[in-house]
Amino acid sequence: MQCSRRYNHEQKRLHNAITRNEDFFVRNHGGIPEIDEAAYYLDIGGLVNRPQRFTLCDLKDEKKFPRMTQTVTLQCSGTRRLEQINTYPGDGDGDELINAPWGEGAIGNAVWTGVSLKKVIKYCGNLSPGAKHLEFFGADTYFKKGKVMNYAVSIPWRKVRIGEVMLAWAMNGKPLPRIHGAPLRVVVFGYIGARSVKWVTRIDARAEEFPRPVQRHEYLYYTMQQSKYNSTFSAGHSIQDMPVSSALLYPLSQAVVIHDGALHCGGWAYSGGGHWPVRVEVSVDGGSVWYQTPWDRMSNKGFYSWRTWEASVPCDAEGWIEVCVRCWDDANNTQPTFQRSAWNWDLHVTSSCHRVNIFSINRSKPDTKRRLEAMETAGEDVHNLTRPLGVKPETDEQWLEVKKRMGAREPDDDIVSGTDFEG
Repeated sequence: MQCSRRYNHEQKRLHNAITRNEDFFVRNHGGIPEIDEAAYYLDIGGLVNRPQRFTLCDLKDEKKFPRMTQTVTLQCSGTRRLEQINTYPGDGDGDELINAPWGEGAIGNAVWTGVSLKKVIKYCGNLSPGAKHLEFFGADTYFKKGKVMNYAVSIPWRKVRIGEVMLAWAMNGKPLPRIHGAPLRVVVFGYIGARSVKWVTRIDARAEEFPRPVQRHEYLYYTMQQSKYNSTFSAGHSIQDMPVSSALLYPLSQAVVIHDGALHCGGWAYSGGGHWPVRVEVSVDGGSVWYQTPWDRMSNKGFYSWRTWEASVPCDAEGWIEVCVRCWDDANNTQPTFQRSAWNWDLHVTSSCHRVNIFSINRSKPDTKRRLEAMETAGEDVHNLTRPLGVKPETDEQWLEVKKRMGAREPDDDIVSGTDFEG
């Protein structure tokens, strides 16, 4: 294996907890629909007392609806799925292995602007008796398992009632990009990203959970005893609130890192359902000893948003080491220590401690410092582990000098101390 991933240890920093629109992850089940904003409308129907049709101008009319702005993290339940794929393969909803073999990047934090869905439902005369769920229909269509369908899911009415669902038309102070759901999308705070439907065209109130496959058959969390040989849809737990999780964004896995006895790390931490990270801890020995990230090296708290963090962690060891991170939220929830503990047949919610293997070069050690200086003088690539050295590690004279101090390799049979074999 050639290992040549360079890592700028001193210059890496996390500056902003807000994800730029162009950097926000994209996960669609179908193509991006073309919608004329001027002709767009949203229908509210089903078990509401006064079904209504709203244009985008209606929803933006502050005489009807007060405007709402909220920082919210959206996370795909397949974030870090690649770790499960590589170690313990599973099903992944059938198409997830092909379309969403996610690493640590299937998560983003943005400032959304729109109107509370609770206010819109109130404008429609509130719900009729028996209504307990709201289903969202997107304009995007996709083909799966022999059928063409629109993307559609539902959430419980209680989530809307407490003001944790928004109809958003702006993202980070700019018009919502088409690829992120323009002209209007749903943003469900603290829930799996799959419930925040893009290009929403209809919302219906109903008595029961949405019956279609994306709700009943997908985004399920199974016990470790479930697999393709015995699993049933009813045995899966439907994912809603996202669990506490975190990830290392640097150093990168397989990186060669030169440091002076402290390893600089950074990443994100998140907990769904209105919880927030209060403590992030990093270990450089695979999880035996943990160091807490300083509170002033974490971004601000938010009810529905992640926190970015950075820390300089003591690291004496050299060679291959395993760096891992875990998060604790305000309810003292934390992550499973090992990936195996969180494995599930559908490969969702990889919430175990995130781990990366790096090659540690500790420049604070005199011998290592001298070697690095010699390699740099000779123009050697210090980040390529598998490239043979162009110069000898030491001269024959140096070797002889060290061996004289160490003594011969074999014991001297003529010298026996502490034992008297005579008499």
